[in-house]
Amino acid sequence: MPRYAALIYGPDSSSISPQDGAVMHAQYMDFGALAGAAGVIAGGEALQESATATTVHVKGGKGGEVVTMDGPFAETKEVLGGFYVLDCADLDEALRWAAQIPGAWLGKVEVRPVIDFSAQG
Repeated sequence: MPRYAALIYGPDSSSISPQDGAVMHAQYMDFGALAGAAGVIAGGEALQESATATTVHVKGGKGGEVVTMDGPFAETKEVLGGFYVLDCADLDEALRWAAQIPGAWLGKVEVRPVIDFSAQG
């Protein structure tokens, strides 16, 4: 069965009140229970705040100068907050599940097919 990454973008968690955070946490737990019972979730994790990110770049390609930068690559209002790996029959099914992820209500959820390297010869 094809797999899809559902990348969840929204406001940085540091900008969400504790009360709103508790409501959102409950909504994610509900989604996890629903999608888990349907056998759709193949994995996923929530990420720490974007301020904890470190971006790595190798200038000049392999063997070049390694440069690190505190924070995420892009300065935006919406940050990558977590992801799910969804086992779905096709993209349409993955999109239906992604629309139920609470992050889709406050931000956006990007859905991408996952490459199955084991199927390549």
